[in-house]
Amino acid sequence: MTATNRIIRVIKGRRPKVVVIGGGTGLPVILKSLREQNADATAIVTVADDGGSSGVIRDYINVVPPGDIRNVLVALSDLPQLTLDIFQYRFKSHDAFFSGHAIGNLIIAALSEMESGIFDAVQRLSEMMAVDGHVYPAANVALTLNAAFQDGTELAGESEITAARKQIKRVWVTKTDPEDQEEPTAVQEVVAAIMAADVVVLGPGSLFTSILPNLMIKNLGEAVKQTKAEIIYICNIMTQKGETERFTDANHVRVLNEHLGQHVVDTVLVNTGQVPANYLDHQKYDEILWPVEHDFDGLRQLGCRVISDNFLKLDNHGVFHNGQKVASEIMNLAFQVNTTKRGE
Repeated sequence: MTATNRIIRVIKGRRPKVVVIGGGTGLPVILKSLREQNADATAIVTVADDGGSSGVIRDYINVVPPGDIRNVLVALSDLPQLTLDIFQYRFKSHDAFFSGHAIGNLIIAALSEMESGIFDAVQRLSEMMAVDGHVYPAANVALTLNAAFQDGTELAGESEITAARKQIKRVWVTKTDPEDQEEPTAVQEVVAAIMAADVVVLGPGSLFTSILPNLMIKNLGEAVKQTKAEIIYICNIMTQKGETERFTDANHVRVLNEHLGQHVVDTVLVNTGQVPANYLDHQKYDEILWPVEHDFDGLRQLGCRVISDNFLKLDNHGVFHNGQKVASEIMNLAFQVNTTKRGE
């Protein structure tokens, strides 16, 4: 959809400011739909991933893992589809280095070295890719996710944490560089975007490995607690192996609030569409378990407004959020809360 035929919606002469915080495959879907509905979208993307092509690149040249950032840039880009397809192309060669790598990941890694940091690299690439909105890495350096489990043990690294299949008690982030012991921080542009937003959206994405790694960056988490924006959580449709096994929707929100030390979630989007029996391909989507159970009383006790609807999209034996329907609810909330939250 081009800029000329997008849905045009404005708040007193400006586009609604929507900040989306997370990572993983669900984030680009929502951002693309928000762009099509004329949101002034800012994506704050996790830099604590340690898997796949992103993880291999980080091991080789010590840069922030670029995979989630690459997908978000494509979602917000106005470049022709062929150009985006090239940027997304993943090598199938059996070459020891290029096999499995996406061209976009290599470009981001190169720019990170040229610009002396991932944040400036992504801003330069955003200009080159005609990005409509903003793409901000959550931190300017690579971070490592750490977890403490209910049994008292601890692990570091996203892949190791989820593979343990233990109940997670809490997570936190540290800088990956062992020689840099300073506390991780977000750059000022990230904090400013959160403070200026009409709505701040958490998710969709893995609770402990895509959403919380961002919120555990101290000044970023503080901004989420202090902003006047409506905080919206897009609850996962399915539980995830090694993360949210047996979680209800209220459990998800409770974990978010506990990690931030206060009630931060104002509104929860909950899917009520039914996943057909035996539809999901568990071999292809091996981290997915079963539908998240509903606990509407628990959500109300947590002080949340609940918006429930059939947000389900079934595709190729996978279960996803319907980006257009979710984006429409986010935009509606941006208009509803703008007057009351900002006193305009």
